Amino acid sequence: MSGVAEADFLLDQRGTGRELGAWVVDVAFGREGRSIGFALSDGSLHLATPADHAAEWQRQALHDGAGLTLVPDATDGLLSGGDDGKLLRVTTEGETETLADFGMMKWVSHVATHPSGLRAVAVGKNVHLFDGKGAKLKVLGPHPSTVGGVAIDAKGKRIFASHYNGVSAWFVAAKEDKPRVLEWKGSHHAIAVSPDGQNVVTAMQENSLHGWRLTDSQHMRMSGYPAKTQSLSFTAKGRWLASSGADSVVLWPFFGGGPMGKAPTEIAGGDQVICTRVACHPQHEVVVAGFADGLVLMAEIASGKVVPVAAPGRGAVSALAWNASGTHLAFGTETGFGALLDLAKR
Repeated sequence: MSGVAEADFLLDQRGTGRELGAWVVDVAFGREGRSIGFALSDGSLHLATPADHAAEWQRQALHDGAGLTLVPDATDGLLSGGDDGKLLRVTTEGETETLADFGMMKWVSHVATHPSGLRAVAVGKNVHLFDGKGAKLKVLGPHPSTVGGVAIDAKGKRIFASHYNGVSAWFVAAKEDKPRVLEWKGSHHAIAVSPDGQNVVTAMQENSLHGWRLTDSQHMRMSGYPAKTQSLSFTAKGRWLASSGADSVVLWPFFGGGPMGKAPTEIAGGDQVICTRVACHPQHEVVVAGFADGLVLMAEIASGKVVPVAAPGRGAVSALAWNASGTHLAFGTETGFGALLDLAKR
């Protein structure tokens, strides 16, 4: 068996790949498990069926411009943001409705949701909060710069927005909206909050990560990346933080006092190809990673065992997601290849 065929074994046996025609900017599964979408740079959305990955995928023209972000909506379906200023909801049946229109010059580039119904939408320097019925609750900001990333903690009580010189932490139910500002000089982009809500980490412009332990405001500096980190993901119990930006999957320990003064664990390195996307399994200490050459692999963190998912050659991996139960995996690439895999035990 050739190397490529071997690396494509999981994709061939358990999945379906399609040429979608434009850069895949994001991919997301609905929390209900019946919907999955691939958001493209041409503004279209491609909907597949997790229960039958080989069935026909439905293409919809969503945005008048580029799609920028796609996330699971609070309870079911998907939310899509575009550079046309629109926040759109796509139901499990594929029907579309406009939740908000911020205007043509506004980019809806970062969205986060919580099962409680909360939706946080970053547009420019502000974060707009909506409830599960689409009513606007409040506007948080303005922040010091355009918001680089937004996250909601596991309890749905706090919103975190990254920006120039740090992160602003807002309490959703606060009577007076005044953030706790976590300061660190520089430009902060991708953001992740640990499952226990005690640690916040951002990817910085300077090819490094910065973190804050919220209990005592301890700073955590994680550096040494050859490229900018675009993708961060905590494991299910928050023991590890997986990150892109190196020629391996870089995992920082968040147990035993945290990552300070410790070297990270590196998995699947050696080929001098940059890891571009990471996504940790929602239940197990397993991480899936995509690389700049199109390689997708799965790794067990404890053993370091690596299983190839898809071979190189289809463009840099630009989007990666698990479904909520961890039975299905999807990825997309810069050249417009999208794939959906059913990894449930048989």
